[in-house]
Amino acid sequence: MGKKHAEGLQFWTLDEFKLFFEAIKDKPMSEAIFNLMFYSGIREGELLALTLKDFNFEKNTVDINKSYVIFNGEDLIQTPKTPKSKRVITLPIQTMEIIKNYAGNLYSYRPTDRLFTCTKSYLSHEMIRGCRLSGVKKIRVHDIRHSHTSLLIELGFQPLLVSEHLGHENIETTLQTYSHLYPNKQQEVADKLSEIAQ
Repeated sequence: MGKKHAEGLQFWTLDEFKLFFEAIKDKPMSEAIFNLMFYSGIREGELLALTLKDFNFEKNTVDINKSYVIFNGEDLIQTPKTPKSKRVITLPIQTMEIIKNYAGNLYSYRPTDRLFTCTKSYLSHEMIRGCRLSGVKKIRVHDIRHSHTSLLIELGFQPLLVSEHLGHENIETTLQTYSHLYPNKQQEVADKLSEIAQ
C-alpha cells in the first residue's frame, strides 16, 4: 500500500463504531463479528477462518493461525498472509463474553468447525445495513482494521507494538500506512522532554 493511498484511509472513531454496533447487534452473528473485528483489528480472511478452538477463554486470547478464502467456488483454509500474521491477540473481556454467548447458541457445532459460516458479501451487506440504520459514514469492511489501528495510535501505543498486533511483516509497513496518524505524537515527545528539562 503506497503512502498516497494510505492518506486516503477511511476509518471510524470509537463513537462512530458504537453507533454502528448498536444498529447491527440485533443479529447475534453480526454482533460477534463486528465487535471482534473492531477490538482485534484482524483481517476478514482471518476472521472467517476462526474456530472456537482458537479462543482461550481463561487468558482472553484468540490465536490467529489461518485464513479463509474462496477459490474457484471452493472454501479453502490457508496459512495466513505472512509468517508474522500468525499471532495471539489478547481481547477485551466484553468481546470474549459476546463470542462465548454467540457460540453457546449454535446448534450441532463442533469446536473445530468455522465459527462464522458466512461470506464476505454477508459482511458487506451488514456494513451497509448498519450504516443506514445508524447514520455513520459508509466505510469498507477492511476499514474496520484501520479503525482499530487509529484507536491504538490515539491511545498512545508505539508503532512496534501496533505492527506486531496487526501481524505486519515489518514496522515499515505500519509506519508507511499510518504515519499521517502519528504527527501529533511529535509534539507530545517535545512536551514530555520540556517537562523533565525544567
